[in-house]
Order: sequence, then C-alpha cells, then structure tokens
Amino acid sequence: MNRLYHVALSPFCRKVRLTLAEKRIEVELVEEKYWDPSPDFLRRNPAGKVPILKIDNRFLPESQAICEYIDEIHPTPALMPRDREARYEVRRLCAWFDDKFNAEVTRKVMGERVWKKIMKKGYPDSKTIKEGLSAIKYHLDYMGWLLDQRRWLAGDQMTLADFAAAAHLSCLDYISDVDWNRQAAVKDWYAKIKSRPAFRSLLQDQLPGLPPAPQYAELDF
Repeated sequence: MNRLYHVALSPFCRKVRLTLAEKRIEVELVEEKYWDPSPDFLRRNPAGKVPILKIDNRFLPESQAICEYIDEIHPTPALMPRDREARYEVRRLCAWFDDKFNAEVTRKVMGERVWKKIMKKGYPDSKTIKEGLSAIKYHLDYMGWLLDQRRWLAGDQMTLADFAAAAHLSCLDYISDVDWNRQAAVKDWYAKIKSRPAFRSLLQDQLPGLPPAPQYAELDF
C-alpha cells in the first residue's frame, strides 16, 4: 500500500493528495507531527518536512517533486502540459503559491490562527494575521486577472498550478478567511475544482478542537 505522511491542513500535503486522487492512486494517510519529529520520521526525510510519499518502497519528499513524479509515472490524466512553455508557466505558478502566497498569506494566517494553537505556542498575533489578510487581496486580484484570460490558472487545461492554488485557499477556507466575493472568476474557478471527486477527502478533514467553517464542505457556497 502506498502511504502519505502528511498534516491535514498543510497546503503542500494537500497538493499531493489532490494529485494522487486525480490519478486515482490509492494511498494510506498517516498523520505526522513534524513539529515533534520521531527518529523514524527524520530517517524518512532528514529535512524534517511533510509531505513524504512512500511508493514502490521508496520515500519521496518535497511536494512539487512528488507531484511531477506522479504525473510522469501515471500520465493520465495529465497535470503537466506537453509544451515546454506551458510547463514553465505551470511551474512558475506553483512556485508563486508555494513560495510567495505561502510566505505572505498562508504562513501568517494559518500559522497564527491554527498552528500556534495546535503546537501550543501561545496566542495568535493580530498584527501578523492582518498582514496576511491584507496580502490575500492582491493574490485574489492576480488570480482574477489570470482567469479573465484563461479557463484555468495556467491555461486552458487544469494543471498542478490549480492544485497548488486550491491547496492553499482550501486551508484558509477551512477557517473562513477567503473573501470569495472579491473576484467572481476566482469563486467560479474554486467551485469547479472543489466539486471534483479528487477534492472529497479534503472536505472531510477535521482538526480536533478546530471545526471547519460552515461553508467549507459546501459545493454551493
């Protein structure tokens, strides 16, 4: 059995889960408290990060590398374009969300509102949260601009770029921190991707002591 060591509200883990589910690859989910690493965990990935995918008796870390590896060994349905220019755009946008969006929004909002509580690291800092909620407006506007020109974020086909963006936004939506009325095109895009079978397991996630927002699992939100 394939196994994914993950954390439920990690956008990087969610990107891999979406990729596996879209490819219909069965996987056992193993919750991994990376902030309190076990010796076995560090043997699986000395970097001390999740996700880690165990497949074919190998341990594969790093979400983008995992997703592209999966897409290569299971090419249908394709999540990376064949054209090199189009592949570049997918990778550029994956980096945009996993680096820029994560640093400016996800880490600030989720870090303060969710992970401080789970890791018992004190009270949330309201200034940091406000910075994240201010920054998300710019990102939603940028996504709206992209979607005014394309059917999906990177072009006319759904790709890993859409999964990277949806993974981050779904974490924030769990705690109701996305203004879906800011950009109609972004809301329509998220409704499309949220309704895919690959998204179902994400919508069932529950964190002890931190229930999801009422609209989180609703397809008509």
